[in-house]
Amino acid sequence: MTFSLLLRDPESGEFGSAISSSSPAVAARCVNLADGVGGAHSQNVTDPRLGHRLLDRLRAGDPAAEALSAVVSAADDASIAYRQLLVLDAAGRTAVYSGAQALGVFGSAERENAVAGGNMLAGLDVLDALVETALAATGPIEQRLLAALEAAIEAGGEAGPVHSAGISVVANAGWRVTDLRVDWSEHPIAELRRALDVWLPQRDAYVDRGIDPSAAPSYGVPGDE
Repeated sequence: MTFSLLLRDPESGEFGSAISSSSPAVAARCVNLADGVGGAHSQNVTDPRLGHRLLDRLRAGDPAAEALSAVVSAADDASIAYRQLLVLDAAGRTAVYSGAQALGVFGSAERENAVAGGNMLAGLDVLDALVETALAATGPIEQRLLAALEAAIEAGGEAGPVHSAGISVVANAGWRVTDLRVDWSEHPIAELRRALDVWLPQRDAYVDRGIDPSAAPSYGVPGDE
């Protein structure tokens, strides 16, 4: 159903998410990021509330493993078995929970500053491709996240076709400076690449507009020359 990655850039302090699924609108339901705090994914049979709870624990100062343990321990025993949770904290520490009812081939791959998890996978090599590509790639974090998704597809991806994908980034602006989604498509990652090629050159200008509109560049549309 889903494979995903959380990534931290230790130099910039940015956190990013890359996710893809055979289900529709996966990035709308599974992704949680917060400036200076970290990220969390709730996937497999998704309960979006769990991602919010994980971020709350990170905000309170818990490291990734303790945040995950607290949320899993407090959850209903019957339902938590269907969940898969990924956590990445502000120090680059990671943690993963995969319940016994996770679907198909499932697992995780963890490195400092990166964690990947998935279910219904073609094989566990998909997860290694996600983390290793993201950590080895260069350029903006968005490009590294997308390269990781492309590498995961090349490594086999899901057992079936994927139909939705998303990339999100927080960078101490107070909101997601990048939040691109393809909610249903035969080729969601290719469409995500096209969207990123349009968005990335304009990203910082949109941050400027949000923080100081009087100093921001024009939109380049009639009436705002």
